[in-house]
Amino acid sequence: MMKLNKAFFALPLVALTLVNCDNSKSKSGDVELKTFKDSISYMLGASGGAQFKQALGDNPDEMFDLDMYEAGLRKGYSDSLEFSQQTMQSLMTRFQNELRSKQEQAATAKAAENKQKGEAFLEENASNEGVQTTDSGLQYIVVEEGSGDMPTETDMVEVKYEGKLIDGTVFDGNMDSDETATFGVNQVIKGWTEGLQLMKEGAKYKFFIPSDLAYGERGSGQRIAPGETLIFDVELIDVKDNAQE
Repeated sequence: MMKLNKAFFALPLVALTLVNCDNSKSKSGDVELKTFKDSISYMLGASGGAQFKQALGDNPDEMFDLDMYEAGLRKGYSDSLEFSQQTMQSLMTRFQNELRSKQEQAATAKAAENKQKGEAFLEENASNEGVQTTDSGLQYIVVEEGSGDMPTETDMVEVKYEGKLIDGTVFDGNMDSDETATFGVNQVIKGWTEGLQLMKEGAKYKFFIPSDLAYGERGSGQRIAPGETLIFDVELIDVKDNAQE
């Protein structure tokens, strides 16, 4: 008999109202939830379905049959499955391999699409007033020039910044807070490493960073997709010489 992964019971809460009293009723879509048991059962099913959909990507029906899943769920709930442990492991290994391949193909296609959009954006942006382009393809605008030290690749810097996608979506930053960020010039993406060394203390620049100088085809977490061109507003507050640290 296949054992359920403990993580199954750590499902995230979904936007459903749990019924606290057997006499109360709640509706979710076309389902009427009359009791607490109804609600918790429905919530677990909805959470599991949402997780499957997310894992399977844009076309879940290519690899997953919801009717057969429901039949297997009912069978496993009421009786043992006919599959041996070896068969189940073999099926799961093949499923995981095919799913991983599907996800990689989707990521590659998305990266190519995002990169093409970024290249078109940068081509148009290059002709805008004040935009300068380096040999690597990094674009920048001097918003306000500084007068202090310029960092080298081995220095630490203290900055305030805001990062956006080319559609204007803000994904990171501390501009609206009193906090600053301190890190090594060579500890960040290539576009930052290059751009910071163009600045002097007190300067404010805007960077337009091609995906090849950012996170490339791997992206970064849920906020930066593969192939994204990034825009950063950066204020260089202080240069900290590592030799003095």
